[in-house]
Amino acid sequence: MQKFEERQYKRFTKKRRKGFTLIEIMVVVVIMGILATVSTGVVIARLEEARRTTAKVQIEGFVTELDMYRLHNGVYPTTQQGLDALVKKPTIAPIPRRYPSEPYMRNIPNDPWGNSYIYRCPGERGAFDIVAVGPDGEEGGEGRNADINNHDAL
Repeated sequence: MQKFEERQYKRFTKKRRKGFTLIEIMVVVVIMGILATVSTGVVIARLEEARRTTAKVQIEGFVTELDMYRLHNGVYPTTQQGLDALVKKPTIAPIPRRYPSEPYMRNIPNDPWGNSYIYRCPGERGAFDIVAVGPDGEEGGEGRNADINNHDAL
C-alpha cells in the first residue's frame, strides 16, 4: 500500500510541475509592462529629437540654395514668390534674369510634422526667415512646440 501511495504522490507532483502558477505569470506580465513603458518613453523622445534635427538640416539646405539664388539674381525671392522660387522660375516680379536651366531644388519638402515651411523676405530677424512651426502647427510655442527657424537652426 505504501508503494501505491508513493507512485500516486510522484504522479501528482510531476503533473503539478508542468505549468506556471498564476503568480509567476502575473510577475512576468508586470515586468514586461514596466519595460514597455520605459522603452516607449525613450523611443518617443528620440523620435522628437530626430524630427527637430531633420527640420534644422532642411532649413540649412534652404539657406544654401537661397544664397545661390541671390548670387545668381542679386536678390532673394520675395515672400510672395516663396520657397517655390527654388523649384521653378518665378512669374511674379521681380522676375530673375539669370535663373539657371536646372532649378535649385527638385521640390520643397514639408517639415517633419507635415506642415509647410514659412518663408518671409524681408525677414523679422534678417534678410529672410524660414520657420518650421513644430508639432503644434502654429507659429510660436515653447518647449516641445517651439518653432525652428534659420536664425536658431544654424
